[in-house]
Amino acid sequence: MFSDRIRVFNKYVTNRIFRGFASRSHGPFAVVRHMGRRSGKSYETTIMVWPMAEGFVIALTYGPQVDWYRNLLAAGGGTLLWHRRVYTIGKPEPIDAKTALTAFPAFFRLILGRSGTQDFVWVKSSVPETVRA
Repeated sequence: MFSDRIRVFNKYVTNRIFRGFASRSHGPFAVVRHMGRRSGKSYETTIMVWPMAEGFVIALTYGPQVDWYRNLLAAGGGTLLWHRRVYTIGKPEPIDAKTALTAFPAFFRLILGRSGTQDFVWVKSSVPETVRA
């Protein structure tokens, strides 16, 4: 499938590039740290997030079947590196697209809308820890 090729390309190429943006103090990119639900291994995945109501809205750009999301559900949460801070996040809760998109700046709403992203979740977060460079 063409979409599977794009997903794999993004996993190994694009996400590694965007990972560098996640540690900066601007933009929607973050690194979610999660534990494999079967393997118990620690993983890091680059995602799109934006703060909203004591937590974050996360765009499920590939839908709800992605491993990082299923791992967060199984574990009841994980951690998030966003804008040079680490947050402990809780179990993801579905949120409707109309509400979720209001959290993102206009440019990213446009990108998410044009890409057809329909699935979003909200996670409660802790007070952040600053990451030292």
